[in-house]
Amino acid sequence: MSENEIARIIVDVAFKIHTTLGPGLLESVYESAFSYELTKRGLKVLRQVGIPIVYESIRLEEGFRADLIVEDKVIVEIKSVEQIAAVHKKQLLTYLRLADKRLGLLINFGETLIKGV
Repeated sequence: MSENEIARIIVDVAFKIHTTLGPGLLESVYESAFSYELTKRGLKVLRQVGIPIVYESIRLEEGFRADLIVEDKVIVEIKSVEQIAAVHKKQLLTYLRLADKRLGLLINFGETLIKGV
């Protein structure tokens, strides 16, 4: 399954979760619902994955934690804030580079309507 096919499923699940639960809950609630829904659809999902990074010659075991990694191809970063900030986008781009992944989705459940992912 390609990254784009996985992304379509993730976006579908995001809309379902937002419609069902509504905005403003803790990120951990949306993460749990995501994991359940994606697993139910037959996808492999890892939660709160520690991604090591190498700084100079030192390996730092937990450089960051990815909210979800789906099918070992797509990073999903979940937010529940009033508005996505530029730093959130930069954070995801850095995660992608450090984890050597090609696609990441930044999904904000804090807004009344999910307008885009």
